Amino acid sequence: MVGAVITGFIVGVIARALTPGDVFRDMSGPTSWLVSIVVGLVGSLLGYLVFTGGLGIGDADVFDLGGIVGAVIGAVVVLLLAGLMMRRQTRR
Repeated sequence: MVGAVITGFIVGVIARALTPGDVFRDMSGPTSWLVSIVVGLVGSLLGYLVFTGGLGIGDADVFDLGGIVGAVIGAVVVLLLAGLMMRRQTRR
């Protein structure tokens, strides 16, 4: 469990650094850390489902450092989708 949180944090931070126009960029402190962990965990799960479950690439561990590339790709997708949804809601 602790390893998943650490991996989620690392993945979340990398994904937030790679995503231009991150909707969570104005956050700071513990809230920013929590967002990074959640984005990283959801991105890791998405990356696992797409790459290991769908394409058969990788191993059966959901949260491992070997699947960090797939997790980062998944987290970037999660950030982009969250940005689209949040921007759409603010326009209304």
